[in-house]
Amino acid sequence: MKINLAKTEIIHFVGIGGIGMSGLALIMKGLGFNVQGSDLNPNKNIERLKKNKIKVFIGHKKKNISNSTILVVSSAINKNNIELNIAKRKKLPIYQRGDMLAHIVSLIKQNVVVCGSHGKTTTTSLVSGIFSKAKLDPTVINGGVIKSYKNSAKLGKSDWCLIESDESDGSFLKVSPTYSIVTNIDREHIDHYKNLASLKKSFKKFIEKTPSFGKSIVCIDDKNINEIIKNIKVKNYLTYGMNKQSNFCINNIIQNTEFSCFDLLINLPGKKCFVINKIKIPLLGLHNIRNAAASASICKIIGISSYLIKKGLTEFKGVERRFNKLKTYRGSLIFDDYAHHPTEIVEVLKGVKKVYKKEEIISIFQPHRISRLKDLKLEFTRSFNYADKVILCPIYSAGETFKLGFNYSDFAKQLSSNSKAQVILVNDKNELSNYIKNNIYGKKILIAMGAGSISNWIRDISEKL
Repeated sequence: MKINLAKTEIIHFVGIGGIGMSGLALIMKGLGFNVQGSDLNPNKNIERLKKNKIKVFIGHKKKNISNSTILVVSSAINKNNIELNIAKRKKLPIYQRGDMLAHIVSLIKQNVVVCGSHGKTTTTSLVSGIFSKAKLDPTVINGGVIKSYKNSAKLGKSDWCLIESDESDGSFLKVSPTYSIVTNIDREHIDHYKNLASLKKSFKKFIEKTPSFGKSIVCIDDKNINEIIKNIKVKNYLTYGMNKQSNFCINNIIQNTEFSCFDLLINLPGKKCFVINKIKIPLLGLHNIRNAAASASICKIIGISSYLIKKGLTEFKGVERRFNKLKTYRGSLIFDDYAHHPTEIVEVLKGVKKVYKKEEIISIFQPHRISRLKDLKLEFTRSFNYADKVILCPIYSAGETFKLGFNYSDFAKQLSSNSKAQVILVNDKNELSNYIKNNIYGKKILIAMGAGSISNWIRDISEKL
């Protein structure tokens, strides 16, 4: 799908190395835009951009935007950024990523927009897998690398677009959905919303934006979603979950180390009830069963057959950093996972404990953002009940410079007390590597968890074991 565009425009992405920014840049390049960008440090996203012949500058400098006509700015970029300030002086059009995403989505006729505090990357990827089996060839803009694409974004040839939309800065309200999924609402990104009530209000607006002819698929198991939909006057939504009142009800769950399986009982207004039997996914945990149910539900109302839905879910190849197995080491298994919020940590560890009943479970946890740890300190200390040990790494600040406000060693003690788990503090990557070499053998499950540098740490350590 090519769109006739003014070739004279040069669109510069400030912070192009982020997963969301890099994905959008790839799609815009595929659509025919002249795209370039800059970031502080090289990473895998930038490597993918360069393979697609997108120019990337390392470091933010005045000369980087000398020929640029439009700027797209990541929400992570500081207001004092030199490229941003030069663009303002030049009076260039400046767009936040969410604004530009909304403009691009408007060029494509039909979409499914996935949002929620947790699970949206996996859910978007699962929907993408089903669409691919149905040969709908959608454009996909995701928040994680889909293994079957080896990328976070893909330009399709159809009029469908599948989008993971980010609520962290409120930009998800700028996209106009045809269909939508809301996975859950949790106390997250309070630095932007100030309180949970404000966050819930934004999700209510998002659901109300979805047209009745399209429908929003929402998880009735989530108490915050339940509170919201009670106050929506026009019923433009359908529900999914384990609750028996769901329009798409999850039944007969089976879980093991290789896959999860469930039935989906479908009860739609004015239609006869029917069941999609034995949906199998190569993922563990109730949270992923819900993600798969959401994906199946939206695809069913769009009109995709039960056979293709099951095939797409069964043959799902996964997403990078979502419980990815890295190595078997002296009888122990090492995994990498993106979980960085208390709810995510609990769900991952609970799912692991359900299927690995006899193994010792060790969480290697790197807190992400000082603000998140301050806001959810107590919740974090209660998140590791399904772990036997926690290896606690230093905080990944993500550019935040203010003080934590409490002693980190005391936090470790409180975590041990509240989660009934042994806590080992490490100061850096080398100490973590030494601990693994000296202590890991036999039936143990190691899960590196966090949204910062911990993924690079554990991958590098695993390669050298």
